[in-house]
Amino acid sequence: MRYSPCLLLFFGLHFTLCNVGKAQVGLTDEMKETERMLAASTKQVNQFFLRFNGEETGKGARLQAGDRQFRATGLRRNFIPNLFNQSGNIDLELAKRFTKLVTDKRAPLFLDRRHDNWIAEVNVTFTYQKETISGLLFLRLEQQGKGYAWILEDVSFDIFKERLSKNPEDHSYFIHPMSHELDFMTFRKAFQKDKNVNQYTSKSFTPDFLTLFLYEMESGRLNFETVKDVKFHFFVFDDWYFSLVNFNRPGFNSGWLIENIFEIKNESQKSQMKDYVYDKN
Repeated sequence: MRYSPCLLLFFGLHFTLCNVGKAQVGLTDEMKETERMLAASTKQVNQFFLRFNGEETGKGARLQAGDRQFRATGLRRNFIPNLFNQSGNIDLELAKRFTKLVTDKRAPLFLDRRHDNWIAEVNVTFTYQKETISGLLFLRLEQQGKGYAWILEDVSFDIFKERLSKNPEDHSYFIHPMSHELDFMTFRKAFQKDKNVNQYTSKSFTPDFLTLFLYEMESGRLNFETVKDVKFHFFVFDDWYFSLVNFNRPGFNSGWLIENIFEIKNESQKSQMKDYVYDKN
């Protein structure tokens, strides 16, 4: 049987339009899935605060004080478990206890961006005397006038640690106890012969690397290059610590998420944790 050209054209157009329609439906479903993943991702640190506090809807709309859902317990109990890195090594029972604590109806706990007990750890690259080096800058928020600003609190560079390292077991470095009778002329031997001048300091001496960092910056020997990555440490709630890291990946559990969480049992443990965070161990 032979078909007329018009009829063949009709069948051809129908077949083409059907395939295009199917392709558009498939693309639309894919786009919807992508949109859902983007909506689920905690894209900014500020959004982490909003979701933790229950100040944003599941669709990303900002809630204002007075809204029925603003800081609602149910909303927060749905949000907070998704703010943990679900592909990491977080103790799930610990995370559940933490979630229960901060969403307690009688005494709920919220995050405040102006609180100074959260610390930014910034992994940076500098050039130092023509050599590329990496280090960590630690910053915290401090009130300045009517607002707040990030201020440098500490730094950690391996090159500083190496140059100012001290061996407490080496007792060959000392300034003789009778040096005062010689107007401390023994300095000539101590300061010219030895480069390890820090060996003549107190047993409790701790180098101030932030001051050294500032001095080297002012002298022009240390020059900033770039930021490699950022993480945050929270000591906001009594007896708890958690860190916040950006997981840049596809899926519904991405963006700024809680990487680690620990329960702090006493002040000694808190001090040890802060030393670990500030890279002082």
